[in-house]
Amino acid sequence: MIELDGAHGEGGGQILRSALALSMITGQSFRIDRIRANRAKPGLMRQHLVAVQAAARVSGASVTGAELGSSALSFVPGSIRGGDYYFAIGTAGSCTLVLQTVILALLHAQQPSTIRITGGTHNVMAPPVQFLQHAYLPLLARMGAQVDIDLLRYGFYPAGGGEVIATVQPCAQLRQLVLTERGGWIAGHADALVAGLPANVGMRELGCIGDALDWDDTQLRLHRLPPEQGPGNAVLVTLSHEQITEVFAGFGARAVRAESVAQDAIEQAQAYLASGAAVGEHLADQLMLPMALAGGGSFTASTISSHAKTNAEVIARFLPVMIDFQAEEGRYRCMVKSTCQA
Repeated sequence: MIELDGAHGEGGGQILRSALALSMITGQSFRIDRIRANRAKPGLMRQHLVAVQAAARVSGASVTGAELGSSALSFVPGSIRGGDYYFAIGTAGSCTLVLQTVILALLHAQQPSTIRITGGTHNVMAPPVQFLQHAYLPLLARMGAQVDIDLLRYGFYPAGGGEVIATVQPCAQLRQLVLTERGGWIAGHADALVAGLPANVGMRELGCIGDALDWDDTQLRLHRLPPEQGPGNAVLVTLSHEQITEVFAGFGARAVRAESVAQDAIEQAQAYLASGAAVGEHLADQLMLPMALAGGGSFTASTISSHAKTNAEVIARFLPVMIDFQAEEGRYRCMVKSTCQA
């Protein structure tokens, strides 16, 4: 059984989610102690518990320690089974993080799968649904995976109540991907999402983005969502190049000015554009696991976070790969290489 320290490195929930996905795919059991030890509220929160429950159902696993607040867990997987699944987080905990736990595993099932999850869709501690739809899934498609995600209802912090549905087709083997350049510029746009709040909040955010990125009104979109899906607010900046589409987000919160929400997304987008790298910080973190499953690949990134470095170490515990980061001028290069002998 692989032994993991949940306090190692970045010390957050990604250690658990990656371990669950890799355990299901490789058939290797694991035990993790000190789960999320570096967080203000350590142990399993609702979204982490649902991720464990989802992985257990998908793979017929035997699990001990799957309780709210638990700091230790053991997971013994069975066979991955496709089919129709429904998971309710019950809070504004992230639907996207639960999806990321099971999607890659379900590629290895013998039949298609549908996963419906209710909970949060847009909160500051997780990628928004649009990031998966427009940045992550197109790259998985280039690697041979057919996965689609539909957003049925928005769910903001603290109310939650959102709903997403993902469909996953079996894929026996992912193809390797090399993504070192983003290619020529295609288009950019910003979306301000407002639910149960004055429309002026979104208009102020879009005004800031338009001024900062020199975009006109056709690139600035206000989405007034049904009030019952709020209160909530988020802004998304989407940048499309020939080889990659990136999505950067800012999230509204009580007592946070609209201009500050917009500035968060603006700074992420500007740092990415200035780097010359193919992918941004969060997409860099997400790409390593499918590349490792494919047996190799590489990409350039605007930055490599401690989150990504910890994730790379977890991946190497389950798979015969080496993940190497090299600093270049203004960016980083990540190379995923198989350590298996020919």
